[in-house]
Amino acid sequence: QVHVVESGGGLVLAGGSLRLSCVASGSRFAINAMGWYRQAPGKQREFVAAITSGGRFNIADAVKGRFDISRDNAKNTAYLEMNALKPDDTATYYCAAETDYTLDGPYAYWGQGTQVTVAS
Repeated sequence: QVHVVESGGGLVLAGGSLRLSCVASGSRFAINAMGWYRQAPGKQREFVAAITSGGRFNIADAVKGRFDISRDNAKNTAYLEMNALKPDDTATYYCAAETDYTLDGPYAYWGQGTQVTVAS
């Protein structure tokens, strides 16, 4: 059973920064892709960023230049560095993991989410 656990969410003022972490554990196979998605109240879930174990990555246009994704393969941990946060970034952020090499998903394993609230 693969477990995906996010951490690092919280309340921050506009213009501030947060760093989210995601750990995937319990997989018999290598976790080759990890991604971040977010869902704001009343909106559909949207892609934020993803990274493969080989270092390929993709970042959504909405956050490009402000957010960065990285990972520690040895720890099956992915990070989302969020800078210059805006109130529109307020959402529940979900981490996803996959054994296939994919940036676009679909992802088989999902965390419970961590809340990010950006106050103006």
